[in-house]
Amino acid sequence: MPILLLVISSFTDNDTLLRNGYSFFPGKLSNSAYTYLFDQGAVIFRAYGISFFVTIVGTTLSVIITTLISYPLARNDLPGKNVLSFFVFFTLLFNGGLVPTYLMYTGIFGIKNSIWALIVPSLLMNAFNVLLVRSYFVTGVPTEILEAARIDGASEFTTFRRVAAPMAKPIIATVALFVGIMYWNDWNNGYIYLTTRTDLFSIQNLLNRMIQNIQFLSSNPSSVKNVQEGLAQIPSATVRMAIAVTGILPIVVVYPFIQGNFVKGITLGGVKG
Repeated sequence: MPILLLVISSFTDNDTLLRNGYSFFPGKLSNSAYTYLFDQGAVIFRAYGISFFVTIVGTTLSVIITTLISYPLARNDLPGKNVLSFFVFFTLLFNGGLVPTYLMYTGIFGIKNSIWALIVPSLLMNAFNVLLVRSYFVTGVPTEILEAARIDGASEFTTFRRVAAPMAKPIIATVALFVGIMYWNDWNNGYIYLTTRTDLFSIQNLLNRMIQNIQFLSSNPSSVKNVQEGLAQIPSATVRMAIAVTGILPIVVVYPFIQGNFVKGITLGGVKG
């Protein structure tokens, strides 16, 4: 229902929305908000492409790293298991803060104003996901099956790839959804690390910039005297709704296909763990 109200509001006339508020049955409909967005279609499509690339690559790398860390931590015969588990858990409680993180990524790794600035900082690795997947490996993958694979001559990596990982598909799908949503919705990395490369803006960064521009034009009509007549009269309220619809659309489309694995993964990996 909230999503339906969001969509209806994005097709409501701006003056009607401001005068009457949000309603499932608006007095007047209008597509002016989407007209404004589609007038900048080339930029939006490019930002969509950046978002899809960052989400796919970032989610894939994050899932690989998370499972490769979680599987050994679920094994009782791992040397130094408690120490490694402490290092993972410690990052849930403490972090270096924004300034040291920024200096490290820009000064040491040199990812500022590059596509990696949207992939690596803050999102590529998450200790909570590691503990969630580890818990699933402990409770959802029987030790007897892993021992049977080793008796059959499977190496450690083969056991993980062909036995443990396929049995952990629900929790892997759950973590992939978590990470994918974080990558898709992220605007902070672009805001901090993309200072000159606006061509690398994701859809969230672009939409955030558009909202800022709309707010500026709406609140400072005198600053656009030399711009085309009527530019200051942008449908600011409905454009925000249209921007929100544009941002969440891919997530709404994808979620039904992985909902079953999502629920199962959370139940087994979170509750039993």
